[in-house]
Amino acid sequence: MSNHLWGLLHHPDREWRSINDEHETVSHLYVHHVLWMAAIPVICSFIGTTQFGWSFGGEKDILQVSIPTGIMLGVAFYAMILAAVAVVGSFIHWMARKYPSRPRREECIVFAGYIATPMFLSGVFSVYPILWVCALAGIVGVCYTAYLLYQGTPTFLGISHKEGFIISSTMMAIGVLVLEVLMMGVVLLWSMHTEHSIIWQFFN
Repeated sequence: MSNHLWGLLHHPDREWRSINDEHETVSHLYVHHVLWMAAIPVICSFIGTTQFGWSFGGEKDILQVSIPTGIMLGVAFYAMILAAVAVVGSFIHWMARKYPSRPRREECIVFAGYIATPMFLSGVFSVYPILWVCALAGIVGVCYTAYLLYQGTPTFLGISHKEGFIISSTMMAIGVLVLEVLMMGVVLLWSMHTEHSIIWQFFN
């Protein structure tokens, strides 16, 4: 498991310098950090949706899925998260094209993987999925992700804090957009399965 987790949460400025000095590969990042961290929201969501169901304010407003459906959604969700890290890293690499010290694409993916850590951790609240609690946890995760981004970008790109703030804001906007697309994908899969179940029950 990642040895940077505590540092990113406790003293991100020092931890970013340590990460930059390591020149970690993408494969090492995924094996030692992303694969483990991305599993947190997936496993917790699986438990929450199959054992408790999503609560929207009342006992009659609880949506629960079967274990086979939960596995299908979990696998799709996990694959989307892993792909999203690479996509965001590629966007960071593209946005850094005008800087002389532009990092390699692989380094940008590593950067994106560590940036997403708070959002991965916020997924633990979906183990007992109450809508407002998960929404609040998601907001906290996005806010701390933004903080990590603003802290790490100047050092990562070798630019001033003023320039770092500007490009970090753009990176954050793209990251939130990718997150929204990711959630829409999961909701779409869930909706498709629900419609299929209704049609199956109708004809049987």
